[in-house]
Amino acid sequence: MTDTAHATAVPDWTLKFMDAIDTLNFDEGFAPLTEDTDMYFGTAHIHGVEAIKAFFVKIDAPLNITHEVLEYWAAGDGVRLLRGEATMGKKSEPDQVVRAPFMHIFYLDQEEPVRVRTLRITAGPLQTDAVM
Repeated sequence: MTDTAHATAVPDWTLKFMDAIDTLNFDEGFAPLTEDTDMYFGTAHIHGVEAIKAFFVKIDAPLNITHEVLEYWAAGDGVRLLRGEATMGKKSEPDQVVRAPFMHIFYLDQEEPVRVRTLRITAGPLQTDAVM
């Protein structure tokens, strides 16, 4: 493979996407996703922007959660890599907080405007009993 990833500034669309996950207000933050977007979250495969929204509501609505982007890389063929850390706790027990690393790999269909073809997310390890 001759193409390598390089560190770059985090684009605004990515920060809006992370904010949308935290707030569950999907309007502008989920604009890069389409009905053809596939998301893989661990072993789950979710297809289409509406199903992806419903998935995040299901897993994040019971939580107070914030995602912090720590590193962002761009590679060829529209591949974008994001490493971050999530701070989360149950809304019913807000003082019990855990932090978990996560990685997002975005495969873009187009750059302008940005359209995400596929998103792969890994998260953890984390103390699942603390937030589930």
